[in-house]
Amino acid sequence: MVTLEHLTREQIGPAEVARRLEVSTAAATGIVDRLVSRGHVERRPHEVDRRRTDLHITDSGRAEIVGHLMPMFRGLDAHDASFSDDERAVVERYLRGAKAAIEQVLEP
Repeated sequence: MVTLEHLTREQIGPAEVARRLEVSTAAATGIVDRLVSRGHVERRPHEVDRRRTDLHITDSGRAEIVGHLMPMFRGLDAHDASFSDDERAVVERYLRGAKAAIEQVLEP
């Protein structure tokens, strides 16, 4: 799942998978092989450096991620539905204030 998550953001190669997951290149190759065999990832030649391989997530890979997240989405939807309009207003006010406080630290 972590590899698929990385691939939703950018195309990386097997060596980068190994670095990001902090596993050996052999272990990363095994992970990629399993994802390819399940149809979740495709290996493609790098656009510039033909010695390298990029990994591309497929529609099946995206569906796998959504399938794992769907119970969370349903739970959040049910939880949201349990709040009154007044309660939602308080939560929204809190989150907007928290966001503003965090942005003060992040902005130069």
